[in-house]
Amino acid sequence: MRNNAYIIAAKRTAVIPKGGAFSTIRIHELAAPVICDLLRESKISKDYVDELILSNAVGGGGNPARPTSIASKLPKHIGGYTIDRQCTGGLDAIWLAAQMIQSGTHDIIIAGGSESASCRPIRMATDHNTGKSIAYDRPIFTGIKNRDPNMLDSIAKISCALNISKEDQEAWAINSHKKALHADFKNEIVNLNNQPKDTFTRKLNKNICERAPILKGNITSATTAVDSDAAAFCLIVSEKIAKKYPNAVKIVYGISSAGTPDAPALATIDAVRKILKMTKIRIDSLTAIEIMEAYSAQAIIAANEFKFNREFINIGGGALARGHAIGASGAILAVRLFHELQKAGGNGLATIAAAGGLGSALILSSLRPR
Repeated sequence: MRNNAYIIAAKRTAVIPKGGAFSTIRIHELAAPVICDLLRESKISKDYVDELILSNAVGGGGNPARPTSIASKLPKHIGGYTIDRQCTGGLDAIWLAAQMIQSGTHDIIIAGGSESASCRPIRMATDHNTGKSIAYDRPIFTGIKNRDPNMLDSIAKISCALNISKEDQEAWAINSHKKALHADFKNEIVNLNNQPKDTFTRKLNKNICERAPILKGNITSATTAVDSDAAAFCLIVSEKIAKKYPNAVKIVYGISSAGTPDAPALATIDAVRKILKMTKIRIDSLTAIEIMEAYSAQAIIAANEFKFNREFINIGGGALARGHAIGASGAILAVRLFHELQKAGGNGLATIAAAGGLGSALILSSLRPR
């Protein structure tokens, strides 16, 4: 019989825009305080941790989960496991941890993501004709000639094709900031470098949106999440341990999917459709829904496709009101979902898309009734 996996604690740093208060803090230094706080709050000894899984997208490689494990003073045998699935990685790390728990080989895993846009290294490639090194901004996401657009070009094209207006995108962004301004994050944010809250959140309004520069098509800087620094992790345990924690949230199921390579914004649709079918969970049973807001249009596409109750979407605001810390963003969704389910009970859904046409979704279920 398959073991069940549960989240018993979920924490994150504040999300700080690139060049801000976290600008000199490296990936493992962002992550370690969050991990230590998870264990402190749950009263679990570091000696009992079986594995650490860390998502990172724009760092320099070298398995940053290992220095994170050392900085967190986890047992020396925890080598750490780093994954790179771009934006979906933080959510995928949590589902991977759940599968390890379900297999019966692990009892306690820390999983999530850490990202520093500020400390992002310069990437170099060799020009084989000249032998010179040339800086490049991003790796290949699809490998298909003329079908490997950057995310901005892709969302601008899809937004136009689906008739998602600039006004609708601005209204979504304004609402995201409004919800974030009224949210209480004190139980989920670990105060690092004297930053107890997300600093980008503001009183966004129509006038500000109208003055925001157009980046491409009808996508503006107000309807695009800013590059940011942050870390977020969940403490995932087996059922025998979860029984001691009345606030535990069950990891019902996860999906790591992929769709049309050059239309990543549509990948969430495939992931959500698959996970709802697999779990047979009804949309009207969802009390909290976390949709990644890399762009307003991206979130609107998913909300419209499934006719989600917008009252339950990104209850504490989304990435438009905080920022997008690529490798950590999926884990931030899971942290937010965990804390919303503490209040709402019932079932919750998190979903995110990534470059290359990737899409991931996770369903959590509170042990307490709705």
